[in-house]
Amino acid sequence: MVLRRVEADDPAPVEAASTGKGITGLARYRKDVLASVVVFLVALPLCIGIAVASGVKPEAAIITGIVGGLVTGVMPGSSLQVSGPAAGLAVLVFEAVEAHGAGQLGMIVLASGVFQILMGVIKLGKWFQAIASSVVAGMLAGIGVLILVGQVYVLADLKGPGNALQNLLGLPRLVLHVSNSPGARTALVMGLIGLAVIVFWKKAPKSLRNVPGPLAAVVVVAVLSAFFHTDVKKLQVGTLFDAVSLPTGASAAGLFSLDTLGTALVFALIASAESLFGATAVDRMHDGPKTKYDQELIAQGTGNMVSGFLGGVPLTAVVVRSAANVHAGGTTKVSRVLHGVWMLAFAVLAPGVLRLVPVTVLASILVYSGWKLFNPGQVRPLWRHDRGEVVVLVLTACAIVATDLLEGVLIGLVAALVKLGWKVSHLAVSHHRGQAVTVIRISGGATFLGIPKLQKALEQIPDGDTHIDLSELVHIDRTSRDAVETWAEQRRKEGAKVTTALPPGAEEHFSDTGAH
Repeated sequence: MVLRRVEADDPAPVEAASTGKGITGLARYRKDVLASVVVFLVALPLCIGIAVASGVKPEAAIITGIVGGLVTGVMPGSSLQVSGPAAGLAVLVFEAVEAHGAGQLGMIVLASGVFQILMGVIKLGKWFQAIASSVVAGMLAGIGVLILVGQVYVLADLKGPGNALQNLLGLPRLVLHVSNSPGARTALVMGLIGLAVIVFWKKAPKSLRNVPGPLAAVVVVAVLSAFFHTDVKKLQVGTLFDAVSLPTGASAAGLFSLDTLGTALVFALIASAESLFGATAVDRMHDGPKTKYDQELIAQGTGNMVSGFLGGVPLTAVVVRSAANVHAGGTTKVSRVLHGVWMLAFAVLAPGVLRLVPVTVLASILVYSGWKLFNPGQVRPLWRHDRGEVVVLVLTACAIVATDLLEGVLIGLVAALVKLGWKVSHLAVSHHRGQAVTVIRISGGATFLGIPKLQKALEQIPDGDTHIDLSELVHIDRTSRDAVETWAEQRRKEGAKVTTALPPGAEEHFSDTGAH
């Protein structure tokens, strides 16, 4: 064993921090603590916005965010995914409230959690792992676009016209409105200052970089807003405990309705899809432990049971918050659990502090996360490698923007399957004439879809001895095999010598006449 003296600037203390020896727990999880504050500041306005879109009290969604941190956050499954209310379920929640009433929503959410736990117990989570990387990249890009076109309005303290397409089409009107509104211009300037702080924070002195850029942006913009007395929107939070709605006999009896159970099942399926598709995406953002899908289903289901019991809205793992967690430096479950602690503490003890935070700086954090998810720089290298992957990526992203997250991902999966089918069925045929024999090479996938091309190529081979090289085929079906054998047999009857080089393992499928 080699011993060495540790100097004052030796990196060894950093190694000790990773093992937890000789340091306090707070120092050990310093990055997670700071990341949790960033996630909390991102999650809180999202909860409020989703609640409004869902037709429920904002405090009901805050309850769900707290449960996502304190309940789902401590359970096994994923390390860095952050759970809470999801925008993808807002329309469904609104329809459920309209159809069944706000009093029944909690029991529907609770029942959806039971369904998710059952799905995890029977190990259905692994099926969500079968997703192409191009679809995952497209999903991230699509979510990034949704964030960008939505939060650009919030930067100016404005509300978007509606869905993503409406927000996109409304951008020229946004520019006109901002140019004519001093209040909107002020909010936009403050938001852009926050965005600039985040983007250029990596160039700050090393001692300051211990604080995550998003958190620094919140502090800077909040201080500037207070100093200059700017008239920008601040966070607004009501009383938390007034929103708690425990189950009643009537709401429990309502679960015996097939319509209610059907709604709960739809919640469970869509929430599970969003959570596990998101897990695949978030796992690609970090090098830490990867998600255990079945355990994550159980964790999400448990969170929904608790959220529903307290009168909250459906809970899922949310890519926006998870990405903010990763980008802010979160490394363990501590960050996501603490974000629930901060949400509970501030909502109960210090709602006045939250009212000091301008909404526009929170939008700047989301704009930054949205751009990171959009990641346009990934297209060029992927185009050089596989243009089909780019098509799937772009189609998935566009479908998410045009429809919603679940439908967009399903469209992307179909596109990936079509691409796979095309690639498997893509047939390349070439031949050249040697001194004594014509060599024909067939590569790719030989299926019935390529029969016309195969037949045409075989018919163009001149008379005489022929060698058919099939060794580069990745697949050959019976129809293509019969076409080759029929042609070879006909040439042999005409007196020509025909030999065949077969792909590995295919010997038993071909007649051995003339094959070698």
